[in-house]
Amino acid sequence: MVCERDPLVQKVCEFYEKISSLESLKPSKDVNMLFTQLVVTCMPPSPIDVTKLCKRIQEIRSKLIPLCGEAEGLLESHFSTILGSYENPLHHLNIFPYYSNYLKLSQLEFNILSKHCSNVPSKVAFVGSGPLPLTSIVLASFHLTTTSFHNYDIDPSANSKALQLVSSDPDLSKRMFFHTTDIMDVTNALKDYEVVFLAALVGMDKDEKVRVIDHLAKYMAPGALLMLRSAHGARAFLYPVVDPCDLRGFEVLSVFHPTDEVVNSVVIARKFPMTKHSVEQPLGPTKLPNKFFDIEMFNPLNHVNLMEELDIEKQLS
Repeated sequence: MVCERDPLVQKVCEFYEKISSLESLKPSKDVNMLFTQLVVTCMPPSPIDVTKLCKRIQEIRSKLIPLCGEAEGLLESHFSTILGSYENPLHHLNIFPYYSNYLKLSQLEFNILSKHCSNVPSKVAFVGSGPLPLTSIVLASFHLTTTSFHNYDIDPSANSKALQLVSSDPDLSKRMFFHTTDIMDVTNALKDYEVVFLAALVGMDKDEKVRVIDHLAKYMAPGALLMLRSAHGARAFLYPVVDPCDLRGFEVLSVFHPTDEVVNSVVIARKFPMTKHSVEQPLGPTKLPNKFFDIEMFNPLNHVNLMEELDIEKQLS
């Protein structure tokens, strides 16, 4: 069992003590330094399995993830306000310190999506888009250039700031839509989307995340794709983990764990078709044939440093 004796765990605990004692998580020299050091500590590939942490460290992790989420939201809000002051905000996205990470993450997600989606989707949803919806903006600008993006966030101020970023752009202003609502209140509208992206910070604990996934499974169109962000190894101190067994009602297609500066793992799953067979079966993720993994191993994503997760069957058993 991984406990306080592990040097990495000790460092994470030290960062938690410092971060939790801060008066504010708004961007500042101290806040930026602490979170940068925390991320650098957690980034290298690590054999740590957060499910095997001792109780005290589990509790610290459960408190640290929301702090990371709050700080990330405040950072995005801060830069969205700055960007919104420009005449053409989209021309200045590179002032955001993690913009290059979003470029790489969006390229990764587009590559994965392309492997499992035969047609360019006409409508996609992004759940938990926030004040700086960089994934939607990057995908719409460079990869899915004819697709309409429907961004959902529960925070009206986040959507107001996000809208300000695209309103002056003649293209994105016609293809980016913002809905201020709790996704748990969205039902039949979810059937309109061929792909649904679920942000890492929607559902900050396991139970809440699973409730959202179950809701999507109930209302998404049969055959539609769900793309989620997860975390692996020590990166799971920063973000919630989505396990394949959490995806009830979906067929898990693949799980990718980046080993470069892209922090989040990417999971893609397909909503079960509503066939007689699937209705009779209990909800649960489908095991994939070994042949699938052979294909994935010999067709790595272009220009992306990745570790392919090849033991989905083991996780599902």
